[in-house]
Amino acid sequence: MAKDTTGDVTQITPERVKAQCEAFRETFKGLKDEIGKVIVGHGEVVDATLIALFAGGNVLLEGVPGLGKTLLVRTLAETLSLPFSRIQFTPDLMPADVIGTNIVMEDPATGRRKFEFQRGPIFAQIVLADEINRATPKTQSALLEAMQERSVTVSGTTYRLDKPFFVLATQNPIEQEGTYPLPEAQMDRFIFKINVGYSQLDDLMTILDRTTGSHAPQVRKILDGAAIIAAQTLIRDCIVAPHVQEYAARLVLATHPEGEHAPNITNKYIRCGSSPRGAQALLLGGKVRALTEGRYHVGYKDIQDTALLALRHRVILNFEAEADRVSGDEVVRKILEATPKEPVRVG
Repeated sequence: MAKDTTGDVTQITPERVKAQCEAFRETFKGLKDEIGKVIVGHGEVVDATLIALFAGGNVLLEGVPGLGKTLLVRTLAETLSLPFSRIQFTPDLMPADVIGTNIVMEDPATGRRKFEFQRGPIFAQIVLADEINRATPKTQSALLEAMQERSVTVSGTTYRLDKPFFVLATQNPIEQEGTYPLPEAQMDRFIFKINVGYSQLDDLMTILDRTTGSHAPQVRKILDGAAIIAAQTLIRDCIVAPHVQEYAARLVLATHPEGEHAPNITNKYIRCGSSPRGAQALLLGGKVRALTEGRYHVGYKDIQDTALLALRHRVILNFEAEADRVSGDEVVRKILEATPKEPVRVG
C-alpha cells in the first residue's frame, strides 16, 4: 500500500508500477530531446548527467574550456522548474560568497542593531559551480556540507536547503595552469565524474550552424521539484538481485590495494580505493539505466556501464601510475575485466 499526493491510500499493482516506469522513460526522453535542441552530440554526457539527476547525486564535468559544459548545465536548468544559480569560481572567491554571511542590520524604528543572515547562491536548488577547481581549497570546501547533508551551517545555526538539491560542477583538467586539485572528500561527494571530449566533424558543423546564425533554440520546462522527487523514489524501488548487488560491492572492494578482492592492477597502481559511496553510485546509476531501457531490475551490464562514471574519481593513483602514465579509467577498466560476475558468498 502507498499514499498518493492527496494522502489517500492507493493499491500498488504491477500495472501501476509499469505505468509509472513508462512515464519515467518518457520524461527521461523528453528531457534529453529538449537538451538536444541546444547541446549537439555528447549523447553519453547528457545521459550520464540525467542519470545522476534522477539518482539524486551531484555531478562533476571535466574538460578543456569551450566544450559546452556550462551550457549543458544551464540548458538542463532551463528544462526544470527549480531555482538556479551560477557561481563563478575564481582564486579570490571566499566561502561567504558561496554560502552567505551574517551582516549587521539596523531596525529603523528602534535603532537597534542585530545580525541577519544573508543567503548566498548555494540556496538555489540547482547550483552551477563553474570552473570549481580555479578557487582555493578553502572555498571549495564551503560546498562540502551542502553537497552531503543538504544544509549550511553559519555561526552555529544550521539552515536546511530545499529539496531536490543538486550541485553540477565544471572543472578544467588539473594539468592546466591556475587550477587547484579538489580535496578527496569533495570528489567523493560527486556521484559521477563525467569526461567531456571534443565534438566530431558533423556535430561541429551543426554547432556552427546554430551558433553563427540568427536563430537561438529555445527549450521548455519539463519537470518540477515534486516530479523529480517522485522519480527518485521510483528509482530506489527498482529491484536489485543479491548477486548483482554483491558484484557491485566486489567491484568497489577490488579498488582497495592489498585487499581480498584486489587484482594485480590495483596493487600496482592504486594508493587509495573507493569508499562505500562508490557502491551506492553503482547501484543507483544502474537502477536508472535499467528503467530507461525498459527493465524493472538491475543487471550486471547496468553496473558495468556505470563503473567508469562512479569510480574513476574515487581511485587515487600512486606515483608508479603517474610514472607509467596510467589513467584512472584504464585502471577501472582492468578491474572490470578482472572481477568475476559469479557470486563468491555461500548461503
